[in-house]
Amino acid sequence: MAEERYLTVTALTKYIKYKFDHDRNLEEVLLEGEISNFKHNSRGHFYFTLKDENAQISATMFVSYASKVKFEPEDGMKVFVKGKVTVYEPSGSYQINVTELKSDGVGDLYLAYEKLKKELEEKGLFDIAHKKNLPRFPKTIGVITSPTGAAIRDIINTITRRYPLCQVILYPAIVQGNDAKDNVAMQIKKANSDGLCDVLIVGRGGGSIEDLWAFNEPVVAYAIYESRIPIISAVGHEIDFTIADFVADKRAATPTAAAELATPDIRILRENIDYNVNQLSKRIKYILDEKKLYLMHIDKRIDAANPTNNLKHKKELLASYKTRLNMIISQIMSSKKHTYEIMKQRLESNNPLAIMDKGYSISSVDGKIVTEVDNIKEGSVLETKMKNGTVISLVQEVKKNGRK
Repeated sequence: MAEERYLTVTALTKYIKYKFDHDRNLEEVLLEGEISNFKHNSRGHFYFTLKDENAQISATMFVSYASKVKFEPEDGMKVFVKGKVTVYEPSGSYQINVTELKSDGVGDLYLAYEKLKKELEEKGLFDIAHKKNLPRFPKTIGVITSPTGAAIRDIINTITRRYPLCQVILYPAIVQGNDAKDNVAMQIKKANSDGLCDVLIVGRGGGSIEDLWAFNEPVVAYAIYESRIPIISAVGHEIDFTIADFVADKRAATPTAAAELATPDIRILRENIDYNVNQLSKRIKYILDEKKLYLMHIDKRIDAANPTNNLKHKKELLASYKTRLNMIISQIMSSKKHTYEIMKQRLESNNPLAIMDKGYSISSVDGKIVTEVDNIKEGSVLETKMKNGTVISLVQEVKKNGRK
């Protein structure tokens, strides 16, 4: 009888593992099932069991792959996995090393959105106490959006209509795609570094959750949270909410609504001035009538007293009252009139047409106002608006600080 050879458990397990590792059918396996016993350890690895009605398999997803999952897996969640089946030698059990994990049912982006929203809310990025007030009368508004989209046109048109005294600075940004998040965050930081703006409008027009995803990224959320300048988020249409909306100091349903939030309406300002002037006139008339009545009472009391010696004193006193009254009335009228003239001059001096009366002009290329020579190239058609007309000219040479 031949001598029997006994294997060690280790040797058998290594043999089985070798078979698993060299089976092409187990190199890349696609499975669907339900998660149970899920654990997310401190190093970032996922450990869970994938099961169906009749069987289960242990699953491991190392941090290099787990970090790419946009949602937090939970027990009971139905998922699709891709991975390699192998043997875990210490326990002699087989398992799947997962390289890709997708949710079944709710979209991955939606789960990622809810996960990040919860995390940032817990960190205090949505706290009302951190939100800054918008300036009532902004001198300069910065707009971070696409330079070619409808959003910038809507914002500029609305600001021009409502509050033409305000200047608009465009910080052109990529608002869709892989580079959008970093580009938007960079422009927010640049606007803060420049220190030229009183308020920022950050946003774009509507779209799908994929189109708007840049505004759900942590880098954009933290850029908004750390901004010293108040920010109005204007991403999408009325039904679209992004992480940026929750972090911003104010949220507008549309870019047009953001421009309305950022500016007062000059028509209402004029109405308020007219109302205040009217109230001032009524107040002055009331004071005059009150003083006249008071003087009438003094005259009656003088006539009633009638002593010759007292009469002279009363008349002198009356004359003194009249003089003081006239001085008071004159001072009130002068002060209120002065205030009115100042307010009127401020509005008129900031009127773009009034500025043209002083010899200034406005130049534009392709419909965009030009403020620096960097925005003009040789061969550009320059349209210059003056007080009484427009000059169209062809740029032959551009010099900056005396140099071409």
